[in-house]
Amino acid sequence: MTWSYWICLYTQTHSVARGLRPLTIAAYKASLTQFRTYVQMRLENKEPQRVTARDVLEYLEYLRSERKNGDAAINRQATILKNFYRAMVAMGHLDATANPMMHFPRIKAPARKLPVVLSLEEVERLLTAPSTDTVLALRDRAILAVLYGTGIRVSECAGMREEDVDLSELLIKVVGKGGHERTIPLNETAAAALRVYREARGAVAPLMPFFQSRRKKGMTRGAIYERVKRWSRLAGIPKRVSPHRLRHTFATHLVKIATNVVTIRDLLGHRSITSTQIYLHVTAVDLREAADRHPIKDLANCIEHLLPQVKLPFQAAPMRRKSG
Repeated sequence: MTWSYWICLYTQTHSVARGLRPLTIAAYKASLTQFRTYVQMRLENKEPQRVTARDVLEYLEYLRSERKNGDAAINRQATILKNFYRAMVAMGHLDATANPMMHFPRIKAPARKLPVVLSLEEVERLLTAPSTDTVLALRDRAILAVLYGTGIRVSECAGMREEDVDLSELLIKVVGKGGHERTIPLNETAAAALRVYREARGAVAPLMPFFQSRRKKGMTRGAIYERVKRWSRLAGIPKRVSPHRLRHTFATHLVKIATNVVTIRDLLGHRSITSTQIYLHVTAVDLREAADRHPIKDLANCIEHLLPQVKLPFQAAPMRRKSG
């Protein structure tokens, strides 16, 4: 009973008061429910106030060894449990000394991997994969153009309403993490795809979803993901393509044309510049091109002529010491 009450209290009261989004709250609830199931099966159904730091460590090891979770997933579970127990202390349901996460050892953060992105040629194949002979194909073309052309998240794309798309001013408005709204400029190519789809789709009320399914309902995050995956497969792209990978590609291609990182941060809707810095990476091709462009190549002949055609001191044989 205590587990159900505490989890409900944390997700429906504490998390809502913090202004977390429904999807985030649902993820927290799923993680806590998973931990509760582990406690029921392995720890004789301990009450949450009796859980120890050792219990949590053994749970994390169970995730790693038996469920084959990676470092990022394990860190996320530990963070959720820390926040859960901290909230219970703050709300007076648990004494601070009984908090199993109070002196919990710090877990090393997983190494950040450089994002895999699409090449320009692969992007072109993807954007032109949908045909232009049906409304749904035109919708998918518009979705692909917006995801790559603006870098918005899949949840932001799914949440776009008719009134959020201003094609006369070339602007769209999206709601990002934490309910933060931002306005993003459209380039003419993305705007043209949206304009063609809107005309083929027909007029809808201002508060209706912009991208609609066959049944005239809004597109879900999962539906958009599946459409991106389908068209990437038909375009013959060997990489795994997702809406988030298109977001990575958008940011990386802006870096390659020397766009200011602060501008990229604002376009992506990052709160911190550190989240954007992952895109400041270079490929082996970039490194080779940079080396080839270095001005030393223009100075090579000059340097060669400066060297005298004589033996330099470090080439001469060592002098023998005179015997005294």
